[in-house]
Amino acid sequence: MKQIINTNNAPAPIGPYSHAVKAGNMLFVSGQIPINPETNMLVEGSITDETRQVMENVIAILKEAGYSSSDIIKSTIFLTDMAYFAQANDVYSTYFESDFPARETVAVAGLPKNVNVEISVIAYNPNL
Repeated sequence: MKQIINTNNAPAPIGPYSHAVKAGNMLFVSGQIPINPETNMLVEGSITDETRQVMENVIAILKEAGYSSSDIIKSTIFLTDMAYFAQANDVYSTYFESDFPARETVAVAGLPKNVNVEISVIAYNPNL
């Protein structure tokens, strides 16, 4: 059985999707973009600022469902330019201590609201 997860601590979905869907012990988190949930405004500035906000949104959704970043088993990072890879990777890496998740990073032609980064994750916790 699936359970829909939404939280006020992440920006409201901008389309017909949920923040996350829990299926068994797995959590599938929809792609997050750098919108500040308190202001509902895009975070503008560096790719570092954007990536940090995206990861904070991901963490808020995980937390709402009872998961943490250590439960992430797979992530996908979408960038509008691979020139952002090193900076985005530096921020992303601060959210993990060890046993890093599987991941791919891909360059795309465009992202919603013309942002530069979007991240989606899959988490697993056998105790949930």
